[in-house]
Amino acid sequence: MPTIAPHGGTLVNRLASADARAELSGRLAGAPRIALTARQVNDLELIAIGAVSPLEGFMDAETYTGVVQTMHLPGGLPWSMPITLAPTSGEAKVGDLVALTDEQGALLAGMTVTDVFGYDRELEALKVYGTTDAAHPGVAAVYAQGDTLLGGPVEVLDLPAHSDFTEYRLAPAQTRARFEELGWRTVVGFQTRNPVHRAHEYLQKCAMEIVDGLLLHPLVGETKSDDIPADVRMRCYEALLSGYYPAGRAMLSVNPAAMRYAGPREAIFHALVRKNYGCTHFIVGRDHAGVGNYYGTYDAQRIFSEFDPAAIGITPLMFEHSFWCNKCEGMASAKTCPHGAEDHVALSGTRVRDMLRAGQIPPLEFTRPEVATILIEAMR
Repeated sequence: MPTIAPHGGTLVNRLASADARAELSGRLAGAPRIALTARQVNDLELIAIGAVSPLEGFMDAETYTGVVQTMHLPGGLPWSMPITLAPTSGEAKVGDLVALTDEQGALLAGMTVTDVFGYDRELEALKVYGTTDAAHPGVAAVYAQGDTLLGGPVEVLDLPAHSDFTEYRLAPAQTRARFEELGWRTVVGFQTRNPVHRAHEYLQKCAMEIVDGLLLHPLVGETKSDDIPADVRMRCYEALLSGYYPAGRAMLSVNPAAMRYAGPREAIFHALVRKNYGCTHFIVGRDHAGVGNYYGTYDAQRIFSEFDPAAIGITPLMFEHSFWCNKCEGMASAKTCPHGAEDHVALSGTRVRDMLRAGQIPPLEFTRPEVATILIEAMR
């Protein structure tokens, strides 16, 4: 099985056992109800399945403050992103058992409130996202929250209902078991919220030369409205894996997290989550989890130097921007290619979208035609 332990040493499971479900349901019948936003539902699922081990619930004030200010949990373990619950309605006090529902009112979990505290939105924005600009989607989400945060452990009755990607919704315990079945002791994880193009494929295959297997782990929680829908992305991944990756060396599963667009901090978060899923290595490309011009091109790689590698545990694989070079006649990066930009096939995202909308398949050196065909059909 993978040689890496979960973050903190133990894989958390906050799903109520079959024996405990009836008793928990009874206790929640008359409890105050708090409706979670889509992002909070995503976070609840991550907590339930152990993807954000060692967290057992939403952060209390001490944990929240430590993470925002120092990127560490109270015991000293690295952690870069707040996982918080800011109710949009309803009240609770310390000691209350509250019922957590989705936006439609479906009961998902119980939470024992251990802390109720105020927080500084602008400070969180500045520390976590590096900006107080409300145009940043992650900052906008923080500013839209309520004034008070509730902390405490959760007991989850039911995971959120999903009708999509059911065969790919593997919890960390399941991916770890699958890796063991495949005989993978070393596994590289790849984070994506976009379709994989040739540069991504090149990075993945470079990494696959030094590990036993690849976990292609797209994020399918809440994203920006202009991001490509998850179902379209999944069809692209399936086409790529079936045509261009060796059987038994690559695996597709989904990450139910919401996208925060926090750049460097989110790169650390994404790595730690993949550590919990059993990955021993994690690919960090340029502008990982970035948006707009808020972060420097390689800030998401540099942030790893701020942590003790042994405390992070998972090994980051850091790559330069890659491209097709006509002179080299293959994929390359600035580390391996001596030729100028005039010899590189480089297309802006805007240019690619314009081509796809017009029904034009971008150059083979940029994207696989099977992927382009799926995107063209989706844009129609």
